[in-house]
Amino acid sequence: MRIAVYPGSFDPVTNGHLDIIKRSSKLFDKVIVAVLHNANKTPLFTVEEKMDLLFQVTKDIQNVEIDSFSGLLADYVTKNNISSIVKGLRAVSDFEYELQMALMNRKLNPDVETIFMMTSGEYSYLSSSLVKEVFRFNGCIKGLVPDEVIEAMKKKVRL
Repeated sequence: MRIAVYPGSFDPVTNGHLDIIKRSSKLFDKVIVAVLHNANKTPLFTVEEKMDLLFQVTKDIQNVEIDSFSGLLADYVTKNNISSIVKGLRAVSDFEYELQMALMNRKLNPDVETIFMMTSGEYSYLSSSLVKEVFRFNGCIKGLVPDEVIEAMKKKVRL
């Protein structure tokens, strides 16, 4: 069985993330979307909230599972018998960073391959950080994130 992991902070999950999830689900028997516990970031959503949103927006994709992890991705991959890491790329700047990560992951676990997927052109400028910034200033994020995410962000801001 070919199992891939698509790791990230997903704060929030965007339509760009969803595009990569859908496309990678066609290439692998199973895709695990793994939410990283990242102590270096101040997230809008908790890991549990991000996992719930990811479950909602991927529930119709049969071979996608949602999980979370902390620590090294290479350890998570080994523990879960994963053969590939899927990473989405928007621009050359993404590639430079992701290449370093891919090479380090290969050093830590030589049996795992990193697969780079170019984003669809319509999402090439999109990032979770940009979505949050536009939302904070009452800009329209319709079409940038799934409707479930918009509703969750509205509820979060009202608290």
